[in-house]
Amino acid sequence: MLSRLSIRDIVLIDRLDIDLASGLSVLTGETGAGKSILLDAFSLALGARGDAGLVRQGAAQGSVIAAFDVGPKHPTHALLAENDIPAEDMLILRRVQLGDGRTKAFVNDQPVSVQVLRSLGALLVEIHGQHDDRALVDMATHRRLLDAFGGLESEADAIGSLWDDRRNAQQAVATHRADIERALREADWLRHAAAELQKLAPEAGEETALADRRTAMMGAEKVAEDLRAAHDTVGGHESPIPALAAAVRRLERRHAQAPGLVEPVVKAVDVAINALEEARQHLEHALRIADYDPHELERIEERLFALRAAARKYNVPVDELAALAEKFLADLALIDAGADRLKALEVAALEAEQRYGAAAKTLSNSRKKAGDGLDKAVNKELAPLKLERAKFSTQLTSDMTSAGPHGIDRVEFWVQTNPGTKPGPLMKVASGGELARFLLALKVVLADRGSAPTLIFDEIDTGVGGAVADAIGMRLARLAGRVQVVTVTHAPQVAARAGKHFVISKGALDKGKRVATRVLEVDADHRREEIARMLAGAEITKEARAAAEQLIRAAG
Repeated sequence: MLSRLSIRDIVLIDRLDIDLASGLSVLTGETGAGKSILLDAFSLALGARGDAGLVRQGAAQGSVIAAFDVGPKHPTHALLAENDIPAEDMLILRRVQLGDGRTKAFVNDQPVSVQVLRSLGALLVEIHGQHDDRALVDMATHRRLLDAFGGLESEADAIGSLWDDRRNAQQAVATHRADIERALREADWLRHAAAELQKLAPEAGEETALADRRTAMMGAEKVAEDLRAAHDTVGGHESPIPALAAAVRRLERRHAQAPGLVEPVVKAVDVAINALEEARQHLEHALRIADYDPHELERIEERLFALRAAARKYNVPVDELAALAEKFLADLALIDAGADRLKALEVAALEAEQRYGAAAKTLSNSRKKAGDGLDKAVNKELAPLKLERAKFSTQLTSDMTSAGPHGIDRVEFWVQTNPGTKPGPLMKVASGGELARFLLALKVVLADRGSAPTLIFDEIDTGVGGAVADAIGMRLARLAGRVQVVTVTHAPQVAARAGKHFVISKGALDKGKRVATRVLEVDADHRREEIARMLAGAEITKEARAAAEQLIRAAG
């Protein structure tokens, strides 16, 4: 419920704090005292459109704070969690109106969008008046209220889930059918492409591995070339070993003639021959173990060329060729086995359709019964509100072709204001005063079902008096037994039933230089005086005071 309303620098209000409680609270005062300004300011805190004209003249900005006491299971908690707003003991909505027309919104001191503020406000408060069109003009609201009256919220939620299942199943059929049709159009090309890629057999990461191997082998090729050149020099046709061996043999034949000269030379040349032979053996061993195969390098080059050519042809990176091949095979499988899969999906979609249809018809029947009960309950409330010749009816039209997440029903509240007149939609047929009374009858019936915890009624008793005003007061008091009710009223019969009574007045400030609106909670004596004023007008008589006292006692 609304616990406190604080307003600063809004139009004629410079500083105003109102503490409210559960039950029925009334605001009374002379015409022009500022009751509409008070409601405009409150609406601003609930997310209404801002206006630079709301800022009090001479002030840079105005602000409105509305503090609410909400229970732990109130739906505002889900909205707070959805927007990462910390939940506290009190839910505080704050709106700042700047003089340049901009506004700022806060919830529990955290900046939020106006949309979030408006969504929270809709869950917390309903404001109704003679020309109200927010609660009743939307037929989705009529359906929600009917479901609340009949206790059908869980069935309505279930219909939403079944609708999602139905839609998803139908979408699966449509998607699969489109895939099959696309595959059939491309069948010949798909078979060629799948066969080509199957033959190529690309693997993920293969291009990188081959490129790394090629780089390593190209390095090995250069080493091998140098080893071969060295081998040719040491042990090939250019090798000096044969010539050195021949020279040794010639010197050995001359050994006997000059042993002292020949022997050292022969030994030295033998050492050189042995060293060259050892070098040749090492070179041959190095060539044998060198990691280079010219044929393998050629095979790698050819493989890379084939992979990259296929990637260009199918316009994908080389690493995605393997996945593309699988996709082509899957598309071909759709052609071969897609009809069976499509049939299974169509069966599932039909079953989802049947489940939704059966549940929607059951809900529709329940709504018809709830509509009959709502009509009886509302019509029972109309006679005391001077609408005894009027008739309220819930028009429910069921059509499977207009099925949706809320079922197959179109729900609209209709009224017939007088016998013989044509019934029609409530918002179009009822006049301002009648609309307010129809609304009150509805809210009395639906108070603990489908209602915000705080209801604001703006002068719904305008133009009525006597027994009708008393009937309105009685129903507001009954309503206040289940939700918090705040009403702006000109009817003393309504004011007499209030638990809290606030008087709105306008007075001079700064030695008469400006005017400000004030709101004061009145005690018993002042309350009697205010109700007497409402009865008598400008001059309060003893009779008016006595009548006021009688109204208060009767209400108590």
